[in-house]
Amino acid sequence: MSGRGEEGAPVPGPRPEQAQVPERAQVPEPSSDRPAVTQLRLSAFAGHRGRTVELTPLTFLTGPSGSGKSTALRAYEALARLGAGAGLAEVFPDPLSCVPEGARPDAQRRRGFRIGCTADGPEGPVRLDIAVQADPELRIVGERLTAGGLVLLETALRDPGRPVVQAAWHTAGTSPVTRGPLPDDRLGTALLPLRVAGKTAGQRQVLAAAEQMVVALRSVFACDPRPAAMRTPVRFGGGRLLRDCGNLADVLWRTRAECARRHGLLMAAVRAGCAGPADDLLAERLPDGALRGLLDRGDGRRTDLRLLGDGELRYLALALVLLTGPGVLEIDRAGEVPDALQALTVVADGFDHCLDPRQSAELLRLAARMCERGHIRLAAAVSDASGLADVEGATVVELGV
Repeated sequence: MSGRGEEGAPVPGPRPEQAQVPERAQVPEPSSDRPAVTQLRLSAFAGHRGRTVELTPLTFLTGPSGSGKSTALRAYEALARLGAGAGLAEVFPDPLSCVPEGARPDAQRRRGFRIGCTADGPEGPVRLDIAVQADPELRIVGERLTAGGLVLLETALRDPGRPVVQAAWHTAGTSPVTRGPLPDDRLGTALLPLRVAGKTAGQRQVLAAAEQMVVALRSVFACDPRPAAMRTPVRFGGGRLLRDCGNLADVLWRTRAECARRHGLLMAAVRAGCAGPADDLLAERLPDGALRGLLDRGDGRRTDLRLLGDGELRYLALALVLLTGPGVLEIDRAGEVPDALQALTVVADGFDHCLDPRQSAELLRLAARMCERGHIRLAAAVSDASGLADVEGATVVELGV
C-alpha cells in the first residue's frame, strides 16, 4: 500500500451494496445528542470489497456460511477498540487474515486493508476511514476524518522508516491547517484532544467531530457468551459482565440486589425461554468464597447453572445484556461524557447460536422492545433469518447476495 492515496477512501468500483430495509422497518435515527455508528464501510476487508452496511438501532446480518457476517462485525469491533485507544497489534493479532483474498502487493511489496464508519450525533454525520498496512509490518498508513464535506484530519505515511504518519488537521486560523506527526499504531482521531488546542473555530470543529466519533465507538459492547466459561464458579469482581459472560454469577450477585425492576424483567425472559419452572435467578456464595449461579425452581429445588444446556446459558446471558445498563457491562465508556449522552450498542455474532426456535423468538422480541425504547442499539449476526420478518423495527442486511 502506498502512503498517500491510501487514506481509507472507498475503493473504486460498483456502488456499495446497501441494507435492504422494508418500508415498515424504517426506524428513527438516534437522538441527536447521543452519538452512534450508523454506517459501516468495508472498502477492502477480508472477503468484503466496496460494501456499505447501514446500521439502525436494530440491525441483523444474515446470509449463508462464509458470506462475511462475522467478518463485518469483526471490523466494527476493531474500529470500536481503536476508538477506545487500543494499539493496532492488539486489535489485529492476525492482520494478514484481514487482507482481501487475491490482493496484490504494491511496488514496495506492501498489502493491507481499508475500513471505515459514520457516526451521527450533534455534529451531524462524521466519517472516519482508515487504511492499514498489514504486510510487511502492521501500521496505519492513512486516516481521514470528515464532516459536512470538509476534511478535518488527514494522515499519510511519508517515511516508511519512521513509526509515524504525517498528520494535517483543520485550523481555519492564520493557517488553514496544522501539521505534525502522529504514531502509526494508534487511531489519530482518538489522539486529537491531546494535540489540538481548540483556540480557533476550526480547531473546535475538529475536536467536536473527533469527540462524537470516539464516543460513538467507545459505546460498544461486543458480546460472545461462552457456556463453558459460565459453568465455572467465579470470584467476586467488579460486577461488570465480561465479553464471554463467564462471570455471570458475579453480575447476578450485584444486579439482583441493585435493580429489582430489571431483575423482574429478566425473570420474565427466563420463564419464557428456559425449560421448567423458574422462580428466581441468583448467585450463591460457596465455602471457598467463589460464586455460582443458580436457577430457583420455586419448589425448594435449585438448579446449578452448570447443569443447563448451552442454549439456555447463551439465552440467559444475552437476555441479561439486553436488559442491563452500560454500568454493568465491561466497556470503556467515555468518562468525561454523561451516560445520558451516550448510546450503548451491543455487537453479537451468532446471536441465535445454540438457541431453539422458542428461545430465538423470545430473544428477538426482547431485543426489539429494548431497542424501540432507546435502551440499546443492537448489531447482530444470525444464521436463521426466518423469524426476522416479524421483528418490528428490524433492519435486515443480507450478505452474500
